[in-house]
Amino acid sequence: MSQSALRVAVIGYGWWGKTIVATLQSSPLLKVEMVVEQEEAPRLAAQTLGAAQGFTVSSNFDDAIANPNVEAVVLCTPHKLHAAQIAAAAKAGKHVFCEKPLCLTFTDAVQAVAACKAANVMLGIGHERRFEPAIIDLRRRIANGDLGTILQIEGNFSQDKFFALPPDNWRLSKELAPCGPLSATGIHLVDLAISILGPADNVLARLNTLASNFANGDTLAIMLSFKSGATALISAILATPFDGRFTVYGSKGWIEVRDRTHPENPTGWDISTVLSGEEKHTHYEAPHTIVRANLEAFANGVRGVAPYPVTTAEMLANVAALESIMKSAESGQIEKIPSVA
Repeated sequence: MSQSALRVAVIGYGWWGKTIVATLQSSPLLKVEMVVEQEEAPRLAAQTLGAAQGFTVSSNFDDAIANPNVEAVVLCTPHKLHAAQIAAAAKAGKHVFCEKPLCLTFTDAVQAVAACKAANVMLGIGHERRFEPAIIDLRRRIANGDLGTILQIEGNFSQDKFFALPPDNWRLSKELAPCGPLSATGIHLVDLAISILGPADNVLARLNTLASNFANGDTLAIMLSFKSGATALISAILATPFDGRFTVYGSKGWIEVRDRTHPENPTGWDISTVLSGEEKHTHYEAPHTIVRANLEAFANGVRGVAPYPVTTAEMLANVAALESIMKSAESGQIEKIPSVA
């Protein structure tokens, strides 16, 4: 018996909302039932597409959570709005897939997770980097002990796409998207580090604006410390051409996963492996639709086919780290990261 498609409302039809809608059109596991967009120009564009593809369009978020045909919402909205929108959707009995970051404060994240738990609805998160085949294999090899004791993680996720945005775009706002390189790209690498090393203990971060007029910064460096004694060194830049890599160093060897292009349109990955006593081995991993894979994992979780692979504890650990990174970038000091119960 085939699985019925999860009917969703996509909230926000900006750059990423358009990507999500296009991605969902190719999936048999999800169906766009509705799009919500407040701004007129993108809303009109959504209406034109909706007339052809069979979804309705509204300017009001409340219309989505009141719509009996909508089973879940996909939030592609400014980060500051997530907490209230998650709570409202959960109260209405809608499952929630939220683009990263989940929330901007640990307190908000705790309340969002609690609201979903109380309503018995699924909560998904837009950390699609976990769904890269090379990352899945890397985590499997770490779990099998192939790399020995994990010593350090190094990651970089940089791009210059935001130069194409108008100056008043919310992604460049210090209020709506504080610590811009973190909420835009760096948070993905924080999530991957947590998926391997568990919740982080403390952090030292540096944020600067060096080659743009972005109010929320363009160059970020992070050092996360973990209970095991391992560290993660993460950089995220919004003023340089795309670069993406994630490297894990262990006592028995190291593995680097390097992106060929931005994950929005992946063209594959180059993986380098060096194990103790062996020559360096490099191979190519073909492109994979990681955004779709994450959304389909969410749909499978809702339908009870398979557990959603990102736990709410990991989501909370990620937001706890995010808030402390932002504090450290402001204070210039090492900041303690709240513990996740």
